[in-house]
Amino acid sequence: MRKITCSLLCLILMSFVGFTQEQELKEPQKGHTNTNKFKQLYDEFATPNMYRSASGAPGHAYYQQQADYKMDIVLDDKNSKLSGYETITYTNNSPDQLKYLWVQLEQNKRAKDSKSPLIESGSFDPVFRPEGFTNSYLKEPQERGFNILEVSDTGGNPLQHMINRTMMRIELPQPLNHGDTFSFSIKWWYNINDHVVEDGRSGYEYFPKDGNKAYVIAQFFPRMAVYSDVEGWQNSQFWGRDEFALPFGDYEVNITVPADHILDGTGVLTNRKEVYTKVMMQRYEQAKKSFDTPIIIVDETEARLKEQGFSEATKTWKFKAENVRDFGFATSRKFILDMMAVKIGDKDVMAVSLYPKEGNPLWEEWSTKAVASTLETYSRMTFNYPYHKAISVHAKQQGMEYPMICWNYGRPKADGTYSDRVKYGMMGVIIHEVGHNFFPMIVNSDERQWTWMDEGLNTFLQYVAEQDFGEKYPAALSPDDKHFPSDRGPAKMIVPYMSGNQDYIAPIMTKGLNTYQFGNNAYGKPATALNILRETVMGKELFDYAFKEYANRWKFKHPTPEDFFRTMEDASAFDLDWYWRGWFYTTDWVDIGVKEVKKYYVSSKPNRYVKDIAEERGLKLKDLAPLVYMVEEGSEDYKTSMKGKSLLESSVPVKEYLMDNFTAEERANMKSPKFFYNITFEKPGGLVMPIIVKYVYADGTSKTETYPAQIWRFNDNEVSKAIASEKEIVSIVIDPNEETADIDTSNNSWPRKEEPSEFEQFKKKVKG
Repeated sequence: MRKITCSLLCLILMSFVGFTQEQELKEPQKGHTNTNKFKQLYDEFATPNMYRSASGAPGHAYYQQQADYKMDIVLDDKNSKLSGYETITYTNNSPDQLKYLWVQLEQNKRAKDSKSPLIESGSFDPVFRPEGFTNSYLKEPQERGFNILEVSDTGGNPLQHMINRTMMRIELPQPLNHGDTFSFSIKWWYNINDHVVEDGRSGYEYFPKDGNKAYVIAQFFPRMAVYSDVEGWQNSQFWGRDEFALPFGDYEVNITVPADHILDGTGVLTNRKEVYTKVMMQRYEQAKKSFDTPIIIVDETEARLKEQGFSEATKTWKFKAENVRDFGFATSRKFILDMMAVKIGDKDVMAVSLYPKEGNPLWEEWSTKAVASTLETYSRMTFNYPYHKAISVHAKQQGMEYPMICWNYGRPKADGTYSDRVKYGMMGVIIHEVGHNFFPMIVNSDERQWTWMDEGLNTFLQYVAEQDFGEKYPAALSPDDKHFPSDRGPAKMIVPYMSGNQDYIAPIMTKGLNTYQFGNNAYGKPATALNILRETVMGKELFDYAFKEYANRWKFKHPTPEDFFRTMEDASAFDLDWYWRGWFYTTDWVDIGVKEVKKYYVSSKPNRYVKDIAEERGLKLKDLAPLVYMVEEGSEDYKTSMKGKSLLESSVPVKEYLMDNFTAEERANMKSPKFFYNITFEKPGGLVMPIIVKYVYADGTSKTETYPAQIWRFNDNEVSKAIASEKEIVSIVIDPNEETADIDTSNNSWPRKEEPSEFEQFKKKVKG
C-alpha cells in the first residue's frame, strides 16, 4: 500500500514537471536581470574601502579636515550692518595635496546678481495682495551679499582668489600636503536682511511699536567647505534650499553689540561677569542648581524698560567653542532670558531660552522645559549631549539650527492667548531644532547632498521626543489629548503623500534641491520609514541598539547614507536591503490585501483531483493507502461526497485514521484542528512589507500574526497561507493598527467591507 501511495505522489509531481517543461517549449521566454525586491544593494552602494568599512564604521584610514576660526564681529544696530574680520587656520588631514581652498559665501544668495531666483519657474497669480505685488515686482532688490574687503595671509599679503556666486576659491601660495596647516584672513561686511519680509534662515525682525530689532544671525561669515574621501571638495552652490556641509573646528569669537543688548551664541561665554549685571549673575548661579523650574535671568519688566532706550555704548561678548561645525548667535535689547539645568549623564547642561515679550506667556512657560526634555530623549536614543548648553531663541516664522543654539516660531496673539495649533507648533519646532544638535551638528552628514540624513533622522527622533515630552509634562497637553499630537512619524500620516501623483514624487535618495514636496520627501517619509522599521519590522530593542551604534560611530564625523544603512544591518543581524531599496530608492507604496479565502474540509474519500490522476495512471482507488483529502467548501466533491461532514466530524477519529504509527501518548500531545483555510494575500503596491494579520474567531477571541516581508521573495504579486485552526475564523484584517502606511484599506478585510476606505474618502475629499 505504501508503495502505491508513493508512486501516486511521484506521478502527481511528475505531471507538474511535465506541464512546466511543455509550457517552456511552447512559450520560450527572454532572460532578465535580477529584479527581485530582495536583491542586495551592491549596485547602489559605494565599494567599501580603507576610509569607510563594509560594516558601516569609519575605516582604519578615515580622515577629516579641521578649520579653526578667530573672529571679531561688530553689529551696527542702527544700519542693520554686520562687519567681521576672521582668521581661519586650515589643517589638511587628507592624504591628498591641495592646491586651493574653497570657502562658502552663503550671503551671496541674496546679492543683486544672484542666480537663485532665476532657477524657479513661475507665473502671475490671478490675484495679489498689494504688499506681495509690490515686493515681487515694484521694489528694487536690496543691497545684500558679502562685501569682501580683504583676503590675505597672516603676513598681510593679498591672496589670489576668485568668487563664483556662493563659493570663493583661494589659491594657495604653495600646495598643502598631508598634515600641513595654512592660516589666512578675510575682512568683510554685509547688510542684514529682514527675515520676516525678505525670508531667510537668519536676519532680523523689526518691531514698529518700539522701533527695536531682534537679530538671529547665522551663515554670517565666510566658512570653509568640506573636503572628504567621498566628494573631494563639496563646493555645490547654495541655491537657498539645501543646507550646509561644514568641517569641525575650534572657535574664538568676539561680538560687539549695543551695551543694552542681551546676547547668547555657540560656545562658552568667557566674560560673563563683564556682560552680566550682578543681579543677572545671582540668578544665573541659582539657575545652575534648578532642575525643575526655569529661572528668569532677565525678566519681562526689565526687557520692557530696555526697549525704551537705545544705548550708544557697546559691549563685547566673548565666546570659545571646541569641536563645533558652525557658529550662530542672537542679540536684542528686547530679549527675556531664562535658564534651567538638566542632568545628562554625569554632567549638568543648561537649557536656555531667549525671547521678546511678544513670545509670552507661552515661551516663559514651555520653551526651556522643551529644550531640557529634548536633550534627555535624544541622549537616551544616541549619546550623552556633549556641549554645556542648548539655547532656544524665539523668532517669527523661523525654524533653524546651529551648534548649541536654534531659532523657533510660535507667537501668541497680542492679548497673550494662543490656540492649540500655535502651542503644539511651538513645542514641536523647539524639539525639532534642539534635536538638530545631534543630527547634523554632531553626527555631521552632508546636508547639501542628502537632506534626509539630518532632517529625516531628526524628525524621526522628534516624534519619540514629543511623546516623551507629553508624558513628562501632561499639563502641556490640551484636555482632549492623551498624547502629544505629532504630525509626522506615525505610518498613516504619510499615506496621502505616498498615494499621490507619481509625477510629483521623488525617491528619498535624491538631492534635496531637486525633490518635489520637499517636506514630505526630506522630513515626513524618512521619519515614517524609520518609525515603521523600529516599531514593526525590527522591534524597538534591535532598532535602538543599531541606531545608537550608528550615532556613536559617527559622532563628530561625516557619515554617508551607506554608512547608516550598513551600520543598521551590522549591529542588528537584520538584512534590510529590501527595505532601504523600497523606501529610500523608489517611490513605491504599500498596498497589501486579502484576495481570497477558501475553506477546506478533511475527507477520507478520494477527491476529484486524485480520481483523475488515478484514472490517468491506471490505478485503482481501493489499492491506495489511507490519504488525507482536502475538499474545498462549495466544490462538487463537497456536494457529492462530503454531504456536509468532514472526517473530523465522522465516526472514525482522525488520529486513528491517519496516525496508526504513533503511540497514544504522542497522539494526545498533537493538536486537533477543526477548521482549514487557504488564504491568498495580494500586493497591488510595489513595496514588500511584513503581512500583519488579525484573525478573529467565532468565540470572540483574536490572534495577530506577522509574516515577515521575506514571504514575498518568490512571488511579488500574491502569496498563500494554509491555516489549520482549532477555532472557526469569522474575519481577517490586514494591518489592524495601521502600522505599514497601506494606502488602500478597502482590500484589507475579509469579508469585504462595503463602506469606502480611508484612501477612497481622501481621494474623494481632494477631488471635491
